[in-house]
Amino acid sequence: MERRTCEELTPRYYGLCAIAGMFSAATTHLAITPLDVLKVNMQVHPIKYYSISSSFTTLMKEQGPSALWRGWTGKFFGYGAQGGCRFGLYEYFKGAYSNILVDQNRNLVYLLSSASAEVFANVALCPFEAIKVKVQAQPCFAKGLFDGFPKLYASEGIQGFYRGLVPLLGRNIPFSMVMFSTFEHSVDLLYRNVVKRKKEDCSKVQQLGVTCLAGYAAGSVGSFISNPADNVVASLYNRKADSLVLAIKKIGLANLFTRSLPIRMLVVGPSITLQWFFYDTIKILGGLPTSGEVASDLRGDEAG
Repeated sequence: MERRTCEELTPRYYGLCAIAGMFSAATTHLAITPLDVLKVNMQVHPIKYYSISSSFTTLMKEQGPSALWRGWTGKFFGYGAQGGCRFGLYEYFKGAYSNILVDQNRNLVYLLSSASAEVFANVALCPFEAIKVKVQAQPCFAKGLFDGFPKLYASEGIQGFYRGLVPLLGRNIPFSMVMFSTFEHSVDLLYRNVVKRKKEDCSKVQQLGVTCLAGYAAGSVGSFISNPADNVVASLYNRKADSLVLAIKKIGLANLFTRSLPIRMLVVGPSITLQWFFYDTIKILGGLPTSGEVASDLRGDEAG
């Protein structure tokens, strides 16, 4: 146990986790770009795009198939940067807080670590998200990331890139806290009550199977918690409201939770599952264990 812990608290470990997080987030978010385009348009233009099927039909009819891939560069680079910070710094902060909060409940460590990492992850993501949302909801604004950056800077300055930072933090910090803690507890639950074997006694395929199940649970729960802030982000970036309070008032309390929720859960659940799968696959290829703590393993190691 001590040898394994030392291996996991090294610069190489954190660096590999950051690279794995960057690759897993960038590729999965790129793959779901069409669903994200539908979601953003349903949030920004709810009257015109009132359902998943109507959004798809209208976009295909008016703008063609290429519209479904609008904003893909912002997703690839932005969420790659976010994923690197989110996963890499989560592992770093988990190690740091574990040393500080030695006798505290592990859930507190998970929550603090994920929240701390997400602050840095969202500062990295925010400029890319600003361009992505505008490109997806305003076809005439820009073709993509590279012409969108100078155009947004010329019209709104630096403030334009970080207009949605507060609601973005409000969306992603609760999401990340719920996602990581749900994942950790799901992994522990699956090994103790379903697999009923120590993680190291399972094959790599079995370990990745546990990762996928825990990842889907984490993504599904997190998407519901963060949906209100996701609607506010889309509204602010597309100037449907000039402030956080006005955006909430204009959308309406009920709509904050229900608008675009089905497609968000459709997008986020599989996306987070794939992220965890790719993330742990890269960790395995790098000679590291899969993610998630198992309380029974820890007790068994200590007893040995």
